Amino acid sequence: MRRDLFDEEHLLFQETVREFMAREVVPHHDRWEKDGIVPREVWKKAGELGMFGFGVPEEYGGAGITDFRYNTVILEEIIRHGATGLGFSLHNDVMAPYVVELTNDEQRQRWLPGFVSGELITAIAMTEPGAGSDLQGVRTTAVREGDHYVLNGQKTFITNGINADLVVVVAKTDPEAGARGVTLLVVERGMEGFGRGRNLDKIGMKAQDTAELFFDNVRVPVANRLGPADGEGFFQLMRNLPQERLSIAVGAVAAAETVLEQTIAYCGTRQAFGRSIGSFQNTRFVLAELATETEIARHYVDKCVVALNAGELTAVDAAKAKWWTTELQTKAIDRCLQLHGGYGYMLEYPVAKAWVDSRVQTIYGGTTEIMKEIIGRSFGF
Repeated sequence: MRRDLFDEEHLLFQETVREFMAREVVPHHDRWEKDGIVPREVWKKAGELGMFGFGVPEEYGGAGITDFRYNTVILEEIIRHGATGLGFSLHNDVMAPYVVELTNDEQRQRWLPGFVSGELITAIAMTEPGAGSDLQGVRTTAVREGDHYVLNGQKTFITNGINADLVVVVAKTDPEAGARGVTLLVVERGMEGFGRGRNLDKIGMKAQDTAELFFDNVRVPVANRLGPADGEGFFQLMRNLPQERLSIAVGAVAAAETVLEQTIAYCGTRQAFGRSIGSFQNTRFVLAELATETEIARHYVDKCVVALNAGELTAVDAAKAKWWTTELQTKAIDRCLQLHGGYGYMLEYPVAKAWVDSRVQTIYGGTTEIMKEIIGRSFGF
């Protein structure tokens, strides 16, 4: 079925992104995988092309356009080029609502120009060694002392954690207040007591820097709090998580589509028993199932993008998109790897890299089990 999500301006932007990927990313990504990080210069080059902060007002260097279709274009091209080291979607899709919508004028003047140019890389620090899906279980604390908070705690699995210049930290300002005791504070590179641990050694997404962060009596100015008062952090997170989950779903469908296309081509040329493996009924049935499920997922996710632009995407809709597409992604890639036989286990074949890169998709941004719980609660039992 014809896809009708994008208008002409989105397709023109898609060509710009593809050229950027071919010129600045694809020739170097293997080296970044070995290094475990993407150079900051790549972020600046992307910023020069206007790839960050579409919704940032023009006075701060952005396009002033609230249209998630542009975010979708970038993420799909990143996935289709196998460039999972780029943390652009975290910056654009996850962090933008925090630094654009929750900031005051003074904060915007400090942070938004660098956010758009790629000179200020962002991250969000939610997860702790003992708190993942249960955000109310966060143990990082921020104690008010005059015009500062004294921040103490530890975070882990933080995407962009090594490169990040601005980190939105989820902290307890009132440990006795439950959800109403959580506040979001922006920690900046160079603040005394802010340390980074090792660049974590993951099974996939090797070029994406993922770090442990440590806060030892970090004095964070009250001027770096997001929102006008303490205790709003949990609700700010809940409002922004649907967009984050939709972003993950967009990437999941793009990954499934890409690997499926590669596998169809492989099955047309790979010979076994004197004929192409694509001519066997089992191969055709597997590919038929995956093509059907992937296209259905594509149309649901596109509908979610339209709903987000209209301000109508619900937490339940986003949860459905997130769990279904990521489970489909891991299943589709696994079955495509099987069709590659032994070659599918070799990292020189894109399906192998896609297989290890995909496994985290059903975990971060809210596990499949949490997504089903969100949906299940909506029934009102």
